Amino acid sequence: MTRLSIIHKTGYKYNKRVTLSYNEARMTPLTDPQQVVLESSMKVSPSQAAVSSYRDYWGTRVTAFDMQMPHEYLEVLSTTTVEVHRVDRVPSEADIVGWDVLGSSEILNQFSDWVPQSQLTGPGAEVLGIIPGVVEGKNPHEAAMAIFEWMRGEMTYMKGTTGVTTNAEEAWNQRQGVCQDLAHLAIGALRSRGIPARYVSGYLHPRSTADIGESVAGQSHAWLEWWDGEWRSWDPTNHKPAGDFHVTVARGRDYRDVPPLKGILSGGGGSALSVSVEITRLA
Repeated sequence: MTRLSIIHKTGYKYNKRVTLSYNEARMTPLTDPQQVVLESSMKVSPSQAAVSSYRDYWGTRVTAFDMQMPHEYLEVLSTTTVEVHRVDRVPSEADIVGWDVLGSSEILNQFSDWVPQSQLTGPGAEVLGIIPGVVEGKNPHEAAMAIFEWMRGEMTYMKGTTGVTTNAEEAWNQRQGVCQDLAHLAIGALRSRGIPARYVSGYLHPRSTADIGESVAGQSHAWLEWWDGEWRSWDPTNHKPAGDFHVTVARGRDYRDVPPLKGILSGGGGSALSVSVEITRLA
């Protein structure tokens, strides 16, 4: 078990005054069987914002707020304390379903959100031609692990070469990208073989050797989960399952379902963005 304190601050300084804006923040971690949120708060500035919250279709905690008065900046401060306890166990053959089960109408209906390609996960014709050879002769779990190992040899983590609208095929053509690109490509490859897969966004404590009470610069992060009899996780950036230093905030078909902050506004004339994530291990 790991207990973490997470402070996530996002701010926009507008070039010109904004007359009104409508926004949604997805910055509060989930409580699920692998993690428990002990306390959380979200502060929006300017403080005149009208704030409400709800859970979206995917189960993510969303804070919605609108500012119907002139403002020159926007700041969202999310503070959370969460306990994470992930169990990484090697599945037995009895835990893993066969290809016939994955292709059944019952499973296709149950996981109808997670099998079709979404806007950012389609890997393109070249990858679609490669993957059958990668997974040949393997059960669904072995196939997933083979896809991850194949990706490890082909893709390079590289900042600054892609953006939030980059899709899996574009990242593949460059053979590089950031965590969300690697997650999109892996998800697209899995889905191409009928393996249900979903995009996960959250936080990652980057240094397991940090002392208790030591604050470090954390990061927003992306990984994936796939189903081969039960849901399992994989972080393609770090070539391992999600662990106790991964904190889940949202799940969706791809990044478009889970952005930390999005909105529409009138005015502004452009803006300067600042983002910081501070993570402290408490236990």
